[in-house]
Amino acid sequence: MEREGTIAALAALAQETRLDIFRLLVQAGSEGRAVGQIGEKLGLPSATLSFHLSQLKHAGLVTFRREGRSLTYTANFAAMNGLMAYLTENCCGGDASDWRAWWRHSGFD
Repeated sequence: MEREGTIAALAALAQETRLDIFRLLVQAGSEGRAVGQIGEKLGLPSATLSFHLSQLKHAGLVTFRREGRSLTYTANFAAMNGLMAYLTENCCGGDASDWRAWWRHSGFD
């Protein structure tokens, strides 16, 4: 991921509802979640959910597929991994293994 994509992704995730949606989709894995399930789980009205999904899609963080009359959204794991790689590529004097060790021992793993 390049600088502009990183800025767009971070801006999209810097909003509470969008962060909640993205985390829910990450937890759902490659199956994703139908729009109705996302709205139900997070207690979001359709218009609000549609707006936030659009922002996440524009930032490249989610994709969707049509299944009949329903839309199923999935986290874009390549974009998420690219964002993490961009943020950590110069970490720890170029030795990202230090960062990975810290991450595992910090309880974030």
